[in-house]
Amino acid sequence: METDRLYRVTKQDETKLIALLTECFMGDPLYQGLIPDQHRREKLLPELFRCDLDEMLDDCEIYAVNENLDGIIVVSDETEPYNPFQYFAEQLYSTLKTNAFLIKDDPSLETFFNFLRGRDYLNSSWTDELDENRLHIIYLAVRPSCQGRGYAKQLMSAVLDCADRKGLLVSLETHNPKNVGLYRHFGFSLFETIDHYPDLVQYCMVRQSKVRLLPKAA
Repeated sequence: METDRLYRVTKQDETKLIALLTECFMGDPLYQGLIPDQHRREKLLPELFRCDLDEMLDDCEIYAVNENLDGIIVVSDETEPYNPFQYFAEQLYSTLKTNAFLIKDDPSLETFFNFLRGRDYLNSSWTDELDENRLHIIYLAVRPSCQGRGYAKQLMSAVLDCADRKGLLVSLETHNPKNVGLYRHFGFSLFETIDHYPDLVQYCMVRQSKVRLLPKAA
């Protein structure tokens, strides 16, 4: 996915990106469920996002509404070719790095086992059932103090317009029931829910392209 309507986030924005994700997801039901203790969550979240950052920058497109990163969207273009060996190696490295950090911070292993039990909420495995001609939105985050300025619409519209031009499906998940109505407003519908973790529901949503591509001429 490419767009010139937004600021492209790079490695130089690492500190601001981690700070924004931490601020926006501190109260998210997913991380509240996996890390119930707020003090531990405040300590762990920046490092957890740091563990994922290299993979995100290498494999995803990250765009922001401005250089201050007051709102960002992280998109994985599933149409792009990839090396499966490299992909699984990166996944394994990221998982090992995250697990090592969780165990080091909490030797009781409570947090580690929370993440282990909640792995289906973290790996987007539900999208295996979907068409590969697809964009997957990993994060949509707007700084709380900047909400109400139309940033979410600005970010989402750029992605959805790109998907429509290419005739692509768009997928995402949210763990906040309040967000379901927001995504329905953008044309998403509920595909399925995942609810086998106590008091935590993942809403898996998809949006069909509004443009039907014509078949290529023979």
